[in-house]
Amino acid sequence: MPTEGARVVASLSPSRAADFVNCPLRYRFRVVDRLPEPPSEAATRGTVVHAVLERLFDLPAPERTPPAAASLVQPVWADLLARDPALAALFDEPAALGAWLDSARDLLTGYFTLEDPRRLAPAARELYVEHVLESGLRLRGYVDRLDEAQTPQGTALRVIDYKTGRSPGPAFEGAAMFQMRFYALVLWRSRGVLPRELRLYYLGDRSWLRAAPEESELRATERRIEALWAAIERAHRTGDWRATPGRLCDWCDHKSRCPAFGGTPPPLPEARTELPVDDAVPAVCEADG
Repeated sequence: MPTEGARVVASLSPSRAADFVNCPLRYRFRVVDRLPEPPSEAATRGTVVHAVLERLFDLPAPERTPPAAASLVQPVWADLLARDPALAALFDEPAALGAWLDSARDLLTGYFTLEDPRRLAPAARELYVEHVLESGLRLRGYVDRLDEAQTPQGTALRVIDYKTGRSPGPAFEGAAMFQMRFYALVLWRSRGVLPRELRLYYLGDRSWLRAAPEESELRATERRIEALWAAIERAHRTGDWRATPGRLCDWCDHKSRCPAFGGTPPPLPEARTELPVDDAVPAVCEADG
């Protein structure tokens, strides 16, 4: 739930936090410069799959089946296209669009290998959460799904996030779970309930990661976020937004502007007395798909 009456100096979402960790220059392009990014097939497919999984739970429990999910793909795409007609330019011919829609259906088929939605009663989907830390930094974002149950020990929360890509290797699992611990921290601080379980579903290879957060881990996450924000403020103050080339560069829309690839960033905006607000919106990782 929103935090009321708290002094807010800035906002940060898990996706933009991850941007800065992976590449400060990419964070600058997105948050400071607010450069436009063209839609991609992978990101748009992720949006469609997320929307289908949200709508799936509007159906009566017995009707939440693979054919039902597959039947939702076309109307979800039609709704998305009505809101943003420019998405039609992603596909040159009907066959390409048909193959792309089939790839979304295949991802949804993978979802049903991970859990049975007929046995679930989510407390919320696409849930906006926020909390203001004592420093005035507002943490916020959208949780794909929140499951809630009453137990003899009290309220039990399970946080679910869907990814349309493949699961990371063991060396990157910690980074992948940062987003989930971010959400767990916000829920714990705003509701006073420590989530019992965090789950990341990877539909691309039909696998999942799981964590049971402890208070000590979430306190460490909070300290990490505060340190991260201090680094963002320092970069904003000095204008030193450094490129960090890595495996995500192939999915970056700003590669042509990046000095690591021979590009030149645009001049920084003149009005830089305050950091721009990080607008939290439901987002899909560009590397997904």
